[in-house]
Amino acid sequence: MTFSGTYHLAKGTSADGPYDLAITPESAGWAYSGLRILTLRPGGEHVLSTGENEFLVLVLNGGCTVAVDGRSFELGGRTDVFSAVTDFAYLPRESRAVISSADGGTYALPCARTERGGHSARYGRKEDVPVEPRGAGACSRQVNNYCLPGTFDAERLLVCEVLTPGGNWSSYPPPKNGFGCLGVPPRERSRAWGRVYGTDDRPIAVLAEIRSGDTVLIPHGWHGPSVAAPGYDLYYLNVMAGPGQDRAWLICDDPAHSRVRDPWQAQDVDDRLPFEGSRQR
Repeated sequence: MTFSGTYHLAKGTSADGPYDLAITPESAGWAYSGLRILTLRPGGEHVLSTGENEFLVLVLNGGCTVAVDGRSFELGGRTDVFSAVTDFAYLPRESRAVISSADGGTYALPCARTERGGHSARYGRKEDVPVEPRGAGACSRQVNNYCLPGTFDAERLLVCEVLTPGGNWSSYPPPKNGFGCLGVPPRERSRAWGRVYGTDDRPIAVLAEIRSGDTVLIPHGWHGPSVAAPGYDLYYLNVMAGPGQDRAWLICDDPAHSRVRDPWQAQDVDDRLPFEGSRQR
């Protein structure tokens, strides 16, 4: 599959075989990060060979068992992405994993190409996932930091979730943080608007209505704002990886919009945050 010049992928247009969504570094036109979305029916299983990639198994809804490298991880999961953070599994490169589920579910499989293999298969506890309120007022959102420097060790992979209450703005001021992909998994009647734009020497322009199950590729430049329509909470999954020896989320604001942070010190965080499931951990 080739996405040449197409950065907003409507639900279903990037399905491949067993995957509802399949983005590889090659299909995206970059070097490192990828994302697959897998749905299993009750009693179903899927064999995943990681090859040159490291992966997370991140539950979007349901639960599953992950058998890899002679170990077995039981992921209790969650009802949906707004109900709670989830436990997860890490799969190293050159491993073979079997993902199975008695009751069925949907799973994000973010990945990163890596030449190194210094980490073993591991279980990530939901209790150890930092839940961070970010912004204030109408720019309030929640970030679940699953696999970032200081939260969970990996070779290159960087993964977090952003949850934005209806009517609020996230990814604002618009940040630049290298190469990545942003996915919105299934949620009924979800509506949001997103923007990606480049620099004068590397132009790119995306301004789209994003619906449940859509994906936005971010090859370079600035991304944001992401705007949740009133009455529709917004969820997206950020996946990123890069070439540096030091694994870091190199993020900076578009300087043209940095000033929007100034009023936040005098504003409260939206009292709808954190989402209810995060309060109950």
